[in-house]
Amino acid sequence: MSNQISGKVLAFLVVGIVVGAAIGYVLGGQPYAGWYSPEEYQAAAATEAAAAAAAIAAVEAEAAAAAAAAAEALLGAGFEAPITSSVTGTVKLGGLFCMTGALATFGENEYEAAKLAATHVNAFLEAANYSWNIEIVPEDTALGAGGDPLEKLESLASRGIKLVMGPLASGEVLAIKGYCDQEQILAISQSSTAPDLAIADDYIYRFCPGDKLGQGPALGTVLYSSGIRYVIPVTRNDAWGTGLENATKAKFESLGGTFLEGILYAEAATEFSLEASDLASKVTDAIATYGTDELAILHISFEEAVAFFTAALAYDVLDDITWFGSDGTAQSGAMTDDPDVAAFAATVDYPCTIFAPAKSAKWELVRQNGADVLGRDPDSYSYAIYDIVWAYALSILQADSTGATAVRDAMPGVLEHYYGASGIIELDENGDRKAGNYYIWEIQESDGAYNWELAGTWILVTDTVEWE
Repeated sequence: MSNQISGKVLAFLVVGIVVGAAIGYVLGGQPYAGWYSPEEYQAAAATEAAAAAAAIAAVEAEAAAAAAAAAEALLGAGFEAPITSSVTGTVKLGGLFCMTGALATFGENEYEAAKLAATHVNAFLEAANYSWNIEIVPEDTALGAGGDPLEKLESLASRGIKLVMGPLASGEVLAIKGYCDQEQILAISQSSTAPDLAIADDYIYRFCPGDKLGQGPALGTVLYSSGIRYVIPVTRNDAWGTGLENATKAKFESLGGTFLEGILYAEAATEFSLEASDLASKVTDAIATYGTDELAILHISFEEAVAFFTAALAYDVLDDITWFGSDGTAQSGAMTDDPDVAAFAATVDYPCTIFAPAKSAKWELVRQNGADVLGRDPDSYSYAIYDIVWAYALSILQADSTGATAVRDAMPGVLEHYYGASGIIELDENGDRKAGNYYIWEIQESDGAYNWELAGTWILVTDTVEWE
């Protein structure tokens, strides 16, 4: 918007300069000296000046109206009167992003979304004449690559930063939760979903639904409605993986399905030849009993899925049945970047569920930014991280404080009047986002290229799947 307006103003100024130069040349050049009298020159100049002034005034009025509309749209909080703020200077928000390791492409997506939000917030604060701005201070948690989220959080705290976005994974949230509660550091995760972390009155908010009432029921219904009656789970052994498996199993078995003996692998694992061999044996035995049509593998993994799929390629039987995935791999750039892995995923269908943000103009801003900067559409949780930055800024305004407790206490009320890039954010009694719909993504091949495509949506209110 601002670039467009600035371009119009510049265009008018350029026209004015060109017209003025043309008049000066025509009246001052020797060949044309007798064409205009001094009075005619003054009249022409006055006319052009008045026209230029009117044009610039019109653009300024348009700019003011656009700025007001943009501020209102971006603010998204229906305060009845302007909020005064005694906060000054730069407010630093810590960012615990997984930039390397098992969720690196997700971390990249979400860091870019956070930076976009900071740009928008600062433009709003400047337009509203507040005396402060925000700055994001990132730390790489390096999940699965030797990183320590608690160490990164302590580093932020040592610099006086007690308002934090992230971390991404539930295991990382579990690692920092005690320190957050003890030191009164507010951390808002965009994507932690483990049911065991749904705890009231702590210093953790989660801007995505928990798996017990969200993704677990969604996956159970997706499996059963796809004709699957028997599931072999392959699960990452951490708080998120086991929690999601249990929630999915509860829903699936309530519908009449059966979970068979599966595989639980160490969260630090990077090589899966033994697990793939074991899985091939289990699948072979299950096919002998149940056939292929009603049998599936539920693969609950992060981006170590690339290594697991690579190991699975050695066993022909593993592409005889459908695989299902989750939000740990949905829209993973690492999987589409590997042609062999992408081809295997397309062969076994591999529908993956992930929280569905509501599409809107703000949603499109975040989506387009990800496409422009990283060359791919961002994952669902990138929209949530955008909203976390805004929620912090608006709560600081509402509380007139940067204190973690004051901001924490103000935020639920602020969110009641906020519509973000991910949609409406309604927190439950545990500070977790209430359940909503879930997208179903699959890797599909087109003209020799593999890309994630939206295959369907699980609808919460009807507990049904709408396929594309």
